[in-house]
Amino acid sequence: MAPKGSQRVVKKIVAENRKARFNYEIIDTYEAGLMLMGTEVKALRDGKANIAESYASDEGGEIWLINSYLPEYLQANRFNHEPRRRRKLLLSAREINRLRSGINREGMTLVPLKIYFNERGRAKMELALAKGKKLHDKRETEKERDWNRQKSRLMKDNR
Repeated sequence: MAPKGSQRVVKKIVAENRKARFNYEIIDTYEAGLMLMGTEVKALRDGKANIAESYASDEGGEIWLINSYLPEYLQANRFNHEPRRRRKLLLSAREINRLRSGINREGMTLVPLKIYFNERGRAKMELALAKGKKLHDKRETEKERDWNRQKSRLMKDNR
């Protein structure tokens, strides 16, 4: 039982972009709200979303999520949403300005890392300001991952 006064924060992760940490060097992360239609929220709750090929861009002073896939909600019939439509991300003006300066000046990219429901049941997205890795950096990451895997096997065998 948890001690009195402490609360455990539970996030239900709906979609995760696992390749993002391999392909990009994550500089900074932000939590953004998603402007969704009702059927999109229901489709998210089913857990079939995909953000693997998606990205975010700055257009007209707003940040938009592009190329994310939320399947149609089957029970919604004619009131359904378009699966690959652009979705507005909800951020404060200060965060938007910080992201815009990173994109414009330093040539970084906005990459979605995961979509989840917070403790209040709101759909949120973890958005990263990232710099693309070069091929040699990716090889180094792969070597390090393999070495850690091998090291843990050796430690397990020595017990």
